[in-house]
Amino acid sequence: MVVRGHVQGVFFRDSTRAEAERRGVVGWVANRPDGGVEVHLEGPAPAVAQVIDFCRSGPASARVDGVQVTEVAPRGFSEFQVR
Repeated sequence: MVVRGHVQGVFFRDSTRAEAERRGVVGWVANRPDGGVEVHLEGPAPAVAQVIDFCRSGPASARVDGVQVTEVAPRGFSEFQVR
């Protein structure tokens, strides 16, 4: 997924990592050069949906203007990484 808005420099990546780990979701989150944040999630569908819902608002200091979710094939991650 790609999250757009004021999402860099506001602990969006670390908050997403914490939410994913709390839900048992693996994958990664990274800042994009265009100012957005990219997130790859793998896990049980309900847990992934909960992390996506979290990303629609993000941490309190973030302002999310839009979220684009795209399904991709799982890559078999064993943990959640902040890149």
